Amino acid sequence: MSSIVLSIFLLSIGASFIQRTTGFGFGIFIMTMLPFLMPSYGEATTLSGLLAITTSAAIAWRLRGYVTWSRLWPILLTFIIVSTIAIFVLTRIEDHILRRILGVALILISIYFMLFSQRIKLPTTMSVQVGAGTLSGLMGGFFGMQGPPAVLYFIQSEQTKEHYMAMAQTYFLIGNVMMTGVRAYKGFFTTTVAIDYLYGLGGVIIGTLLGAYVFKHIPNHIFRYIVYAYICICGVIILITN
Repeated sequence: MSSIVLSIFLLSIGASFIQRTTGFGFGIFIMTMLPFLMPSYGEATTLSGLLAITTSAAIAWRLRGYVTWSRLWPILLTFIIVSTIAIFVLTRIEDHILRRILGVALILISIYFMLFSQRIKLPTTMSVQVGAGTLSGLMGGFFGMQGPPAVLYFIQSEQTKEHYMAMAQTYFLIGNVMMTGVRAYKGFFTTTVAIDYLYGLGGVIIGTLLGAYVFKHIPNHIFRYIVYAYICICGVIILITN
């Protein structure tokens, strides 16, 4: 039992640090191990969502002045609808081929954006927002990894790293609250999840504080390349843990 508690604590530090530094990646990082520590996959995604809510809430509150709601609502509402449908059909993810495709796609997309980011500017149009929200909803509902599609949209559409971080964390906060509610309705919010959340809470605090320090010292002009690099790393993680 003590080894599980320590593992959840350490995973929470790492996931929160990554989330606070790059603006996403909590679920991708923690879900590499959490399903092996929890009784079911659904409970693992529920715990991941609860801990991510805590991290995003602290960041979103601190940067709330940078949020532009008119650019947030379309992608957010699309995500809520799609991820709700995905959660309702979730039993346990066994589709290894789909995960391989997802991993390769993240690697290729990240490399493409790293090479051509200066020439690419995603427009804040309804079609782009709905597309990003749909992809994010599918990944969030099935895998607890809703970050990459939304991140690619926000990092391209927002002017500074502060605006990007505020938009992304508000998006993740509201989205995770909704998904946690649906998962609770489906019976995935168990006593085990509640207890393990308390174990991970200290790690979330430590990781968020460390990540805030690093984020503050990252120059704006290289920040997006760090985000792209981590998306590539996420793709590799998904492939090797498949």
